[in-house]
Amino acid sequence: MNSRRDVESGGGGTKNRVGDTNNYSADAANSSAYVYDAENHRNSWLVPVFVVVNVVVFIVAMAINNCPKNNFGLQGDCVARFLGRFSFQPLRENPLLGPSSSTLTKMGALKWENIVHQHQGWRLFTCIWLHAGIIHLLSNMICLVFIGIRLEQQFGFLRIGLIYLLSGFGGSVLSSLFIRNSISVGASGALFGLLGAMLSELLTNWTIYSNKVMALLTLLIIIAINLAIGILPHVDNFAHIGGFVTGLLLGFILLPRPQYGWLEQRRLPAGIRLKSKFKAYQYILGIVSLILLIIGLSIALVMLFKGENGYDHCHWCHYLTCVPSSKWECNNES
Repeated sequence: MNSRRDVESGGGGTKNRVGDTNNYSADAANSSAYVYDAENHRNSWLVPVFVVVNVVVFIVAMAINNCPKNNFGLQGDCVARFLGRFSFQPLRENPLLGPSSSTLTKMGALKWENIVHQHQGWRLFTCIWLHAGIIHLLSNMICLVFIGIRLEQQFGFLRIGLIYLLSGFGGSVLSSLFIRNSISVGASGALFGLLGAMLSELLTNWTIYSNKVMALLTLLIIIAINLAIGILPHVDNFAHIGGFVTGLLLGFILLPRPQYGWLEQRRLPAGIRLKSKFKAYQYILGIVSLILLIIGLSIALVMLFKGENGYDHCHWCHYLTCVPSSKWECNNES
């Protein structure tokens, strides 16, 4: 089984956003905390569109794969042959119930050789819309619905859409720096970006949470569990880490909330206005994050298209994607 973004660690177990922004203490207004109004919730349409696109792309991939025609029985018979050309590859080849690696590569899977030597940089984006199998797809889409819709309702389609797409791109870039001999597909990097954005949103808007410490601990545990699953073999944890870091930085840039008084100043006496929409630390976090994001992606892209191997600069990084044990072996690339 080729290295792919994990069906389970693409946000599994994070089905609800940690911390309720509608549940704030009575002292929030007096402490200049921004109080989120449930009436300001936006309708979510972009996340459902993302789900539909992922499902349609998977159906197209299965149609192109056409297992009964292209499978020569070397690794067994097609699964669910009653589906005709939409039947799955043999379980020995793909236990996630999906197409072959060659079909995924043809449709835009992440592959170092094609990106660097054939100048197919578009694969850094297309791979996030492909999935290794129906199990992989369902797992990621369920997580996207539970995480993404809530975020889109609160922050709008533009900001959440940017975080999703750029996090997926960031995950693809980091993955390509380290994984050369296997393909990688899946939305897990983008989903980890949403998790990272949730964490930075909690930190930069710290005062709106009534149970902020518990919310932070819960979110950190969820993130740690999902990243830990990524150390299993055949899981592209570099995509998870790259997506998470990208989303974390984007959250500081795109998700700060205005001070409570800024939104309520229409109720203040004439002539009394706040000088700043955001607090000083929010500006600092946003600016520093923007600088780090630009520098980090620029360096990573230059290294990638120069053909450099990430392991040459980080000899211990293979432990981030697979930790060997008596139960399995790691085929880390050098």
